[in-house]
Amino acid sequence: MKNLTILGIESSCDDTSAAVLRDNLMLSNVLANQEVHQKYGGVIPELASRAHQQNIIPVVHRALDLAKVKVKEIDVIAFTRGPGLLGSLLVGTSFSKGLALATGADLVEVNHLQGHILSHFIDEPEIRRPHPSFPFLCLLVSGGHTQIVLVKNYLEYEILGETIDDAAGEAFDKCAKRMNLPYPGGPVIDKLAKEGNPDAFHFAKPRVEGLDYSFSGLKTSFLYFLRDRIAENPLFIEDRKADLCASLQRTIIDVLMSNLVKAVKQTGIFEIAIAGGVSANSGLRKRIYEEGVTRGWKTYIPEFRFTTDNAAMIAITGYYRYLGGFRSSLDVAPVARM
Repeated sequence: MKNLTILGIESSCDDTSAAVLRDNLMLSNVLANQEVHQKYGGVIPELASRAHQQNIIPVVHRALDLAKVKVKEIDVIAFTRGPGLLGSLLVGTSFSKGLALATGADLVEVNHLQGHILSHFIDEPEIRRPHPSFPFLCLLVSGGHTQIVLVKNYLEYEILGETIDDAAGEAFDKCAKRMNLPYPGGPVIDKLAKEGNPDAFHFAKPRVEGLDYSFSGLKTSFLYFLRDRIAENPLFIEDRKADLCASLQRTIIDVLMSNLVKAVKQTGIFEIAIAGGVSANSGLRKRIYEEGVTRGWKTYIPEFRFTTDNAAMIAITGYYRYLGGFRSSLDVAPVARM
């Protein structure tokens, strides 16, 4: 088979992204952020979909330009079908179908979460990264999802555990909002935590049977803790902000790692990866590396630019799905949950 040229389209939330890959080699990866949501303290779906409509054509044009690829050279168009915001997904899906119809390129739908996992297999012209060997365990942690996934091959996955309520990223953002930190709160907490004492305060660590997670109890514990302390000292948050962030981050990482350690013991798999937006957290990256050294794991930590939503991860997943025989028809529709 000749080398495949894949155009990836990602529009699941508030970032519009396009990437070009030749097989698993990334030639470009362009991202347009939407700063409009910051003043609202969260993503506004209607504003997100409108911004995608404005951004998608220039972003795709730029990705093709950087890759030195012409539209007629595209063999496969891989796009995020879900999960995500329906209006945002609709923009990417509709654009991808239209372009496929105009160019004759094959269309391949991609699960956004699988994209995060397979981002570990992206190479660049001058960079050949170590890739996980199958089977491996992936701790997938983002704003909307927290899962431990057994990855059997490029196309076969088994969810061993997942959150039964809030995701870890949600807990970060909602607690940050209560401390009046700017959106998105996770990166701000990470930055402030470096200056604080992670043992200063202790919050609830909900326990769930098996390998599932729960973060709603931790969030509630944090909110009640702040309520009681503010009643005693209205300036408590400002006075102890760094310690609060460090203690909160430590607690969330403890919960995440506890189940991951159990999953390793249950499966006997020592190839361990992390993925998703929260995998950019410096505390989690440090902790999983240290656990790996202590426990004999071989750990895979993504580059920061592959932790956030990006089209390169959609393109690489589309590539392996295409090789596996998957094709999407022009009547495919986006779905908010998959």
